[in-house]
Amino acid sequence: MELKSNTSPVVTDPAPMTQSRLGIHSTLMPYSPAGPAFSPTLFLTIPRKKPGILDDVRSNTWLDAMKSSSPTHRKKSKDSTAEISANENDLSYRIWMLKYPSALSSFEQITNYAIGKRIALFLDYDGTLSPIVDDPDRAFMSSAMRAAVKNVAKYLPTAIISGRSRDKVYDFVGLAELYYAGSHGMDIMSPVRSISDDYSCLRSTDKQGKEVNLFQPASEFLPMIDEVFISLVELTKDITGAKVENNKFCVSVHYRNVDEKSWSTIGESVDELVKRYPRLRLTHGRKVLEVRPVLNWDKGKAVEFLLESLGLNNCDDVLPIYIGDDRTDEDAFKVLREGNKGYGILVSSAPKESSAFYSLRDPSEVMEFLKCLVSWKKSSSACDN
Repeated sequence: MELKSNTSPVVTDPAPMTQSRLGIHSTLMPYSPAGPAFSPTLFLTIPRKKPGILDDVRSNTWLDAMKSSSPTHRKKSKDSTAEISANENDLSYRIWMLKYPSALSSFEQITNYAIGKRIALFLDYDGTLSPIVDDPDRAFMSSAMRAAVKNVAKYLPTAIISGRSRDKVYDFVGLAELYYAGSHGMDIMSPVRSISDDYSCLRSTDKQGKEVNLFQPASEFLPMIDEVFISLVELTKDITGAKVENNKFCVSVHYRNVDEKSWSTIGESVDELVKRYPRLRLTHGRKVLEVRPVLNWDKGKAVEFLLESLGLNNCDDVLPIYIGDDRTDEDAFKVLREGNKGYGILVSSAPKESSAFYSLRDPSEVMEFLKCLVSWKKSSSACDN
């Protein structure tokens, strides 16, 4: 497998304003494939970079960078002030939705475009299928959400692509009928199928004993990741509220429960450690710092890999839909938007720039959208018979 130097993957500037981003989806006409989904140099590119730079946060200080990934909390002393603030937030959100229309309100538009196509569904986990919670070990999905995901998987090929370790997200979801990609797509279990020589897969078995392909492009980094995990646990042991999570091919440092006065301390400590590992990089999520291998691999490339594994790549009659809420999901949104391949749906209750086409406010709306897909698929099948 060839290793080349390149620049670090970054979250790019928002997509330019077009009619489709204003809710006038001119791209809803049938599209043609944008060429091969993969190339021989698609992955395992090790960039040269200055150590310790946050790849996906354009900010001058650690504190600013960490605040940028956290919701703004306004102090309200009077009911009238709270009401004004709520009205302002609601207005800004409604204006934002002109660019990112509700996937529920636009459901008929989405399904009209999906007529005659096979939908492939990709889902993030935290903040999409489960609420964001203080303790990451307790990010459980509801029974109703599990039932909705199980039902949609009966009709559509469905995969979960999470920053969690693959085993951990499987334990949370507990559905054998799905496909799982953990560690931001660096650990994928997929059906046994002949795929491009660009990917070196291992033959393995899943928890039900079924034979599967296992794709782990960052396997050589495992000893380094384990070493960093141990160091980070030691570094943060005296910072109240800090939690370090080993997600197999990346390490997450959660600061959701850390006093804001200590944010710069935890950020600088993690940064100093990562400087000692030039083959690792530091990225941001929602109140989490993540140490990841320097690889040209992300959730967008995981979507492409899974489409090929499912025999759905380079097909005019396939419509991928990706639903996610975090910065890392932007890589998948961008892949779908750039090739006019499908739709990204951002889950957010606050306005923010995205490469997604549509939006949903929270996991409850995600569940409603999944139920709508099932109802639509049932009615479509009935009409076909």
